[in-house]
Amino acid sequence: MKIEQIYTGCLAQGAYYIESKGEVAIIDPLREVKPYIGKAQQNKATIKYIFETHFHADFVSGHVTLAKETGAPIVFGPNADTDFEAIIATDGQQFKLGEITIIAIHTPGHTMESTSYLLKDAEGNNHALFSGDTLFLGDVGRPDLAQKGANITQEELAGILYDSLRNKIMTLEDEVLVYPAHGAGSACGKNLSKETVGTIGEQKKTNYALRASMTKQEFIQEVTDGLLPPPVYFPANVKLNKEGYKDITEVLKTGTKALSPEAFEHLATESSALVLDVRHQDDFAKGHIPNAIFIGLDGGFAPWVGALIGDVKHPILLITPERREEEAVTRLSRVGFDNTLGYLQGGFSNWQHSGKGYDIVHTADANKLKSLLPYQPSIFDVRKEGEFTAERIPSAKHTPLSRINEFLNDFPKEKTFYIHCAGGYRSMIAASILKSRGIHNLVDIKGGFKAIKEVEIETTNHVCPSTIK
Repeated sequence: MKIEQIYTGCLAQGAYYIESKGEVAIIDPLREVKPYIGKAQQNKATIKYIFETHFHADFVSGHVTLAKETGAPIVFGPNADTDFEAIIATDGQQFKLGEITIIAIHTPGHTMESTSYLLKDAEGNNHALFSGDTLFLGDVGRPDLAQKGANITQEELAGILYDSLRNKIMTLEDEVLVYPAHGAGSACGKNLSKETVGTIGEQKKTNYALRASMTKQEFIQEVTDGLLPPPVYFPANVKLNKEGYKDITEVLKTGTKALSPEAFEHLATESSALVLDVRHQDDFAKGHIPNAIFIGLDGGFAPWVGALIGDVKHPILLITPERREEEAVTRLSRVGFDNTLGYLQGGFSNWQHSGKGYDIVHTADANKLKSLLPYQPSIFDVRKEGEFTAERIPSAKHTPLSRINEFLNDFPKEKTFYIHCAGGYRSMIAASILKSRGIHNLVDIKGGFKAIKEVEIETTNHVCPSTIK
């Protein structure tokens, strides 16, 4: 028996390759399916089943394409309703895979179709649980993603999740391995661990949501408390996972079309496409196409695209580092953005050499900011609420990146102001958005809060009244 976790850091997502006696099951595959097919071929094995733990909201699964390529059936749990052929398993239904058995355990609560898959080894012992978004390490799935028309509240879903955890998962042996669908960084939970494999016993001891003494009402309160609104692209991804989508080869064919600066400029105007610059933030600061939005590939690329762009159908034109255009299109498609029209051939340097206009982002190091503090400069912190609450510059105003458009009227119209995040990635995204809105009187602090701490700028803790327990 072989179990391999295929983890994608950008999405904080775990897919699984399980093999026994030449038969393979794939759980929650990503959209580009060649790695799974290639692995099976290399092992002279056959993909027999494709298991989906639920209709994912944060990424587009590869189940439809993988089924088409291999002929393997797609398996969902009870309550799933798809527009394509699939096995809708009953609670407790068994699937033989070589010498092992995979059992569908209906664990609703994150969503109503959420299903975990229990693997029994050749001797019939419970070996591992593939828990999807029902149970994470350190957390459980958020219960506020009820599908449109479900007519159920997040409190009701949380109560159902409590029962699923207590009656279906916590009854398993402590040594059973837990393989969740996500780790730290995912928007599908609040308190996910950086670890990606654990055990039932460890989670009973360390996961706040599995406390033995916890009542259902306490569980509902704690699981729903402090939930931020889900990213706006989530419903679109659920729809694609339920109804199907274009083959990624079609998306790549269009998205990797090389465009001259003239063709790029014409298409941007004609299609009202978003110009998305995915280079490093330092390169973007030195020069970029006016009104381009920066979201760098070498960061939390796909989730930030989903959270900030939102409309998966919006046409996109890319400026990429050399030879990374296919990677950019692929990672966009993972979160449902299939309408990439092409990329700038020769990159930004080609745009410059063609004589076309460009813009820059003014930057300063943390020492420069320190020297300005006696003059009370306007400082804006775009980190998450937890980061800001933990430690901040006393005079800084909190304008989190995820809600930056809500604060446009708070930024000075003429006076120079300064923005920062933790390390420089998110503040450059914020800078690009503000500049696209006509706000140019900003300076980005290079290195972010890390650099601010290194030069010993005074900081403070701040606990908001609403967070005091």
